[in-house]
This record gives sequence, C-alpha cells and structure tokens, in this order.
Amino acid sequence: MYSAPAQMEPMLPSRLSNELEASAVDLIRGSAALGSTLTPRARVEVVELLRVINSYYSNLIEGHGTRPIDIERALRGDYSKEPAKRIRQLESRAHIEVQRKLEARLAADPELDLCAPALLCWLHEQFYEEMPEELRLVQHEGVEARVVPGQLRTSNVKVGRHLAPLHEHVGAFLSRFHDAYGARQMSPMKQIISVAASHHRLAWIHPFLDGNGRVTRLFTHAYLKRIRLDGHGLWAASRGLARKRDEYFRFLQAADEPRRGDLDGCGNLTDAGLAEFCSFFMETCLDQIRYMRELLDLERLEERVLGYAELASARRELPKQAAYLLRDVLLRGEVPRGEAPRITGSAERSARAVVAALVDRGLLKSDSPKGPVRLGFPSHVVPYYFPRLYPASLEDEMRHER
Repeated sequence: MYSAPAQMEPMLPSRLSNELEASAVDLIRGSAALGSTLTPRARVEVVELLRVINSYYSNLIEGHGTRPIDIERALRGDYSKEPAKRIRQLESRAHIEVQRKLEARLAADPELDLCAPALLCWLHEQFYEEMPEELRLVQHEGVEARVVPGQLRTSNVKVGRHLAPLHEHVGAFLSRFHDAYGARQMSPMKQIISVAASHHRLAWIHPFLDGNGRVTRLFTHAYLKRIRLDGHGLWAASRGLARKRDEYFRFLQAADEPRRGDLDGCGNLTDAGLAEFCSFFMETCLDQIRYMRELLDLERLEERVLGYAELASARRELPKQAAYLLRDVLLRGEVPRGEAPRITGSAERSARAVVAALVDRGLLKSDSPKGPVRLGFPSHVVPYYFPRLYPASLEDEMRHER
C-alpha cells in the first residue's frame, strides 16, 4: 500500500544514462530542424492538423475510435444524432480545446509551472467541464461513481496489477512529483529524460478517479513544448504511443514494479523498469520526429499536393488550373485572391471559380470572402498530402469522405 512519497523513488533512472543522453541529443537536433522549410502560414495550418491528430490518437489509446471527419464536424459544432458517436465527438473536441487553452497559457507565461498540482487539477477540470454528464459517470469497483472536474480522487483504485497510492496521500505524492520534475535548473538532457520519467510517474500516481491518461498526455505535450522539443507543434507523441499501444502499456506496467533486487537501484520501485520506459518513450518520440521530417520535406510535399490536384482534375472534382494555385500557396504561405488570374493563367471570372472550388473543398482557407487564401488540410486530403499520418485501414475510407 503506497502511502509515503519515498515509495515512488527513483524519480529519474540511473541506468542507461549514456544511452538516454544520446537519445536526448538526437531529439534536440531532430526537433530543431523540423518544419524549417515550411512558410509560417503553412506551419500554422499543419499545427492545427496535428491537434486533431493528437486528439484522434489519444482517443485510440483509450480504446475509442473516432473518425477524423467527425472530429472536424465537432469543431464546427456539427454533432451526430447517434449518442455514441456524439459522445466521442465531444471527447475529441474537449481534448483539442484544452490543448489550445494550455498552449495559450504557456505562451502567455513561459515560466508556467506545469508540474504544480493546481495546474494538473486545472487540466482535469477543463477537460471534464466540456464533457456531458454521461461521460462523468464511471464504474468504480462495480459501483457507478461521478467524476468531479478538477478534484483529486477520494477513493482507492487499482489499474491492472497496479494499486495506486492511497487516496488520502495523493496530494503528498503530487508534491514530490512537483519537486522532482518542476525544477527549471535542469540541464537540457535531464529535462528531456524528465519528460519521459514524469509521464510514467504521473500515470502511476493516478491522481483522479478517471481521465488520468488524457491529463498525462496533455501534460506531456505541454512539457515538450515548454522545453522547446515539440518541433513547433509539428509532431505528436500520442501518435507514436498509439501505434505501439501494446508496447506502451507493457513498458508502463514494467516500470510500476517494485525494485528487482540489490542491483536495481536504491529506490522502492524498479530503476531498470523506469530506464526501459524512458528509453522506449524517447525512441518513440524520435521515430515521430523522423517521420514528420520526411513528411514535411517541401519538395516531396509539393509533389504530393500536385499529384492530388492532378488526380482530382482527372476525376472532374477540381479545375485543371487548381494545381498552379495550390503550389503557389504552398510555397508562399498566403496569396491575395487578386493574383489568382495570373497564377492560373485564366480570365478573372474563371480564376474566381478555381478559388471557389478550392475553398469549397476546404483545400484553401480564408478569414474573409475577399481575403487572401492559405492552405487547408481537410480530412479527405490528408491521406494524399500526408500518407500514413492515420492508420492505413482508415485512409481509404477518408479518401472518399467529403
């Protein structure tokens, strides 16, 4: 029965220190170069897309499948009449909105104390305030219980084989969590390893009756952003963790275990297990950075955008001249509508029709009917522009959605 914060030690692994530091260096280098060829406008739109990606894969980790097009509709306030589908839409929208709020707080206050118990409770509160009443009701030890937004749990819980700390001591465990990971004097390498270690330890504390996985992943996203390892928001840890879901849970569980013997560190919990989880987590993040770096290579992205435009033209879904405008917007970030005739080589009326067709399909976006246009990434085009961003089993379905 965990009742003393010392039972949560070690807070950082002592094993594999050289390997972990080498991975940290690779993460710093890879993240710094990510998206460097994109225009600022294009980068903003990719970041918006990655928020949807983050929500989709966070849902998937929870075992909840939500179609990307339904997430898009939820962001427009268009909810399904099917109760089960509507609930998943609300869940996805809440994740995206809370991520936005958290990023806004961090942008306004770069010194924001992400590890503070109050901040973690705020995250939980913001997420559950967006939830309908039916999603605040959970089964706990065979009895229906109500989740109170932002409130630490008031009962004991068991997650798999792990018996979480006694509820009356959760506050003390969170204080130790804050002391271990909230320090700003850490070296860059130690900060990165702390992202991985804190991800496990927060899940291990299980501070809330429900929603701990979501709070942990939102917290980790913000931690990566605070230490400037999020690649300007251009990669999502949740995608990597969801794609290795079984391994993710297995490494989490292994790090829950007690010390394996006299050679397994000096704490109560396994040092080796924590090191192995950190190594898995960091390699998963590095894999996502490598994947997105390849995906966002401007020359290859341009080829895929043009390939889609040609295919859509052959299907009579878009005018042939649409390819010229899409390429120009990709390379420049934003284009005044008045330049459409020159770019497409069309008369003004025909050029307006090209713009209208692209806006209608969500391929171009604008803040006003006469304002400049920029790229949009609706779900039906994502498999063409960004192959393998979603599971292959979903991509064929997405290509036919509108």
